[in-house]
Amino acid sequence: MIPCICIFGPTASGKSALAFRLCRDIGGTIISADSMQIYRGMDIGTAKPTKEERLLVAHKMIDFLDPGARYSVFDYQAAAEREICAAWARGSVPVVVGGTGLYIDALLFHTDFGDVEISPAVADDLKKQVEEGHTAALLEELKSADPETAASLHIKDVKRIVRALAVYRSTGKTLSSFKRASHNSKGEIEYLPFCLCFRDRGVLYDRIEKRVDSMVREGLIEETRDLFNKGALDGTTASQAIGYKELLPYLSGEKALADCLALLKQKTRNFAKRQITWFKRYQFAVPLYMDDPVDPYPILKERSVLFLKEYES
Repeated sequence: MIPCICIFGPTASGKSALAFRLCRDIGGTIISADSMQIYRGMDIGTAKPTKEERLLVAHKMIDFLDPGARYSVFDYQAAAEREICAAWARGSVPVVVGGTGLYIDALLFHTDFGDVEISPAVADDLKKQVEEGHTAALLEELKSADPETAASLHIKDVKRIVRALAVYRSTGKTLSSFKRASHNSKGEIEYLPFCLCFRDRGVLYDRIEKRVDSMVREGLIEETRDLFNKGALDGTTASQAIGYKELLPYLSGEKALADCLALLKQKTRNFAKRQITWFKRYQFAVPLYMDDPVDPYPILKERSVLFLKEYES
């Protein structure tokens, strides 16, 4: 088995800083679990590590796709697991860090959906219903067929709603049943998971406010303008990243900057709420309370070192 530290939590909680500190101390490699950091040119808005940080600690799974490219959770799982194994093989401790719940799920549970064959007729029908504006009806159908999967989805998660219904209509089995079956299998990677938490959510929201202000000072508006001019924010997966689309009305002269930034902060808070809800399911993770007066890092390091000792040859 290959040991891997996994640090996850809501946006602006301090994941990257803790992981960087840990990797400097134990000789680790950071494997990003952020679905937007994979895209080139989206640096400030996705809070990518700086060039200096990347020189001090190896970072994987960032900056390797153009914004227009599509990338699935299955693609991510296969690539991330390869990076985890490669890091351990060269004597570096793999440390997964991020806040994309689907990515974390795929790794921690070693999810394997197998080769589910989707009926072309089913795919065409679902596409037509979405185009006709029936997404709400599709979500209601999913709630009846697969309430477990539906409970984790928002009406804006159109692709995931369609995917879950396509699996159900094509196979007669729910997506959640495929997940449970795959979760019973054991991969070659053993994870020690840490979840970053806040006793006072207001502290997290304050961090979000300050992060947005800092991003603007660092050039977020200019980065957004550049991506827009290149067509990278035109209906692509990358265009859904919070931090860019909220600024487009300002760039087009439709809204004042203050209004766009207020919306950006609100959208980021909403996103953090959804992340918190998602990660609450991980009762097995070690909680690290970031707003406690005591620095949580010693707990992270001590538990990680003890975990790694089990794998010393």
